Amino acid sequence: MTGQYDTTAASHRPLPGPVRLDLADPGTLRQLWDLQRASYAVEARLIGFDGLPPLHESLEQLRACDESFLGVREESELVGAVGWARLPNGALDICRLVVHPVAHRRGIATVLLDALDSIEPAQLAVVSTGAANLPALALYRRRGFVPVGERQVAPGLTITELERRGSVPEGCCWVAGPPGGPGSFGVAE
Repeated sequence: MTGQYDTTAASHRPLPGPVRLDLADPGTLRQLWDLQRASYAVEARLIGFDGLPPLHESLEQLRACDESFLGVREESELVGAVGWARLPNGALDICRLVVHPVAHRRGIATVLLDALDSIEPAQLAVVSTGAANLPALALYRRRGFVPVGERQVAPGLTITELERRGSVPEGCCWVAGPPGGPGSFGVAE
């Protein structure tokens, strides 16, 4: 982020609706890369492990990932994004959910997940996060995810795997607005 982002003013405005992100656009790609590095740096501190792959992913690796993305922008800055893919069994795999540290505690992750649930309904959704990332675990539990396992992926790093079966819990889903307005899903410019 540029440092020109006014967090005080932004915290009092309603959140804009998520838009699809086009990683073929160099500016969008760079903003997503910067956003994920800032976000995963916070997770690395929370879980005590700085070897998280997204912290070391190159722009080219991010562009080549097999994920679709939604993002939330404020004042032209990308402040949150969710990346997902469909698994061969049809399950929705939430691959990454990132919110810039200056935008934490504003509901951006919830808005992104609500939008994702709206456009990609799934009978099975899966996600994983660091076992010590208590804020992420609490968010996913509120959304109906339950832990189904843990695995150690590196010395000192345990990942909790979560899944949600069936429909999205009542009262948890974002509703799209009119075409072209807040809640629309066009390609971000």
